[in-house]
Amino acid sequence: MVIQGHDELTEALNDLFTDVSSMIKGDLQGTNNLLKLLENMNLKVADEYKGFGDVASGLRVFVERLKAKSENFDEYVQQIDAIEQQVTDLEVVISMLDKYVSLLESKVQSVYQIPPSSS
Repeated sequence: MVIQGHDELTEALNDLFTDVSSMIKGDLQGTNNLLKLLENMNLKVADEYKGFGDVASGLRVFVERLKAKSENFDEYVQQIDAIEQQVTDLEVVISMLDKYVSLLESKVQSVYQIPPSSS
């Protein structure tokens, strides 16, 4: 009976070791699968970022070209600002001349006693 109890104990211990081994093997396989998934995700993200780098490089070139064009327009903007100031000054002179002409017209009308025009 000692041999039969010994065999049952040996068989139970073998089953226990087999089950523990299977559990550890399953855990390791799960960890392996997670690491493989993480590796695949990292590769995918690296590809995406490589594409973003290309886009960023293209945008940098585009912005540099726009900046160069903008600098070319700065001279024209300054000329337009100068013309605008000259127009403003001219409007002031025209307004002064208009007032002066109105004053002269009033004096001429008073001298010749011409009724004021209806303009």
